[in-house]
Amino acid sequence: MEKQKSTKNGQEFPEDSQERIELPSSKYVILIGDGMADLPIESLGGKTALEAARTPSMDLMARMGDFGLLHTIPEGFPPGSDVANMSLMGYDPEKYYTGRGPLEAAAMGVKMNPEDVAFRCNLVTLQFREGRVYMEDYSAGHISMEEAHALLEDLAPLVSGRSFELVPGVSYRHLLLWKGGPEGIATVPPHDFTGMDVTEAWHIYEDEPLLYNILTKAITFFHRHPINEKRRAQGKKPANSLWPWGQGTRPVMATIPQLYDIKGSVIAAVDLIKGIGVWAGLDIIKVPGATGFLDTNYQGKAKAALREIKEKDLVVVHVEAPDEAGHMGDIKEKVKAIERFDKEVVGPIMDGLKDMGGSYRILVATDHFTPVRFKTHTPGPVPFVIYDSLNPKENLAASFSEKSA
Repeated sequence: MEKQKSTKNGQEFPEDSQERIELPSSKYVILIGDGMADLPIESLGGKTALEAARTPSMDLMARMGDFGLLHTIPEGFPPGSDVANMSLMGYDPEKYYTGRGPLEAAAMGVKMNPEDVAFRCNLVTLQFREGRVYMEDYSAGHISMEEAHALLEDLAPLVSGRSFELVPGVSYRHLLLWKGGPEGIATVPPHDFTGMDVTEAWHIYEDEPLLYNILTKAITFFHRHPINEKRRAQGKKPANSLWPWGQGTRPVMATIPQLYDIKGSVIAAVDLIKGIGVWAGLDIIKVPGATGFLDTNYQGKAKAALREIKEKDLVVVHVEAPDEAGHMGDIKEKVKAIERFDKEVVGPIMDGLKDMGGSYRILVATDHFTPVRFKTHTPGPVPFVIYDSLNPKENLAASFSEKSA
């Protein structure tokens, strides 16, 4: 018998066949500092970024909550934010993960048919030298939203049609929808190869002539575009190519309201996390100044979370900044991002929940490692802590860090 479906933000969700799980009456908050986990860094005296950062709020939680290490990446899966954050939000990637693209498509309001394949599509800076291809920058110098949208809007008439749709997203992060396209292309995440030779990865696109035609059109078009000419004149990296990756079909997953009979919200700047929230049946809350970069509006996210939790049962807050600093290989910015996450998000939300009264549980976690040494994600169990206002603990943990966990 076909499962009943409910609709949320234009997407359909199947009713799960399992019984609902009755949760204790409480407020639940999940706080995710993306990519906070790291390896010991020589310039920090052998400390990790978490150990070097001043994090009194997370340290307090580590001493008063269930504190330890958590595997967010199932064996055999890439250590990406998509897989890791699905895990943190209670969805087993082995059952529900189909790719990053369809998660971001949901956030962007792109309706997918079962046969459609959605790709995350970066604006990148490539170098072509002596017959080789190099990934100079996975984000085209963290191109601005205004510049990125102008480039894609001008390119769209050349690539959109019966088979493809190019949808602008945030900064360098966009979407390419291939209607009835293949899933099995061996694409790679561009942020894994900053400054590296990606010739073999580029040649993979040649095996799909329709897709490769779009990419070559984009390179020719972007090379002469006034925005890129201006960026080059200003010493900035041009957005001279598209890089599709992380493709997949629409996932089939029951929503959190269906599973637990609770209502919730997601507060995030990046479409990936918003998309998981959409598929999970949660409300997506926009925060002015939330950029998905180092300059994001930390305080605005905390204030929005406290507003939402007054009316909802669950709020998920995601901050991308530590991960971006890790990809940049910038130790100082990563430590700063972690400290701001602690001071401007974790601390105010802890205080706000306490002032509201009633019972609550807070999970603070990072999703994966993003070592500044490697500028990309690596696998491994990450630190987490759950604080239960009705059952505080007395731990000997010195700090919220990899070693203490």
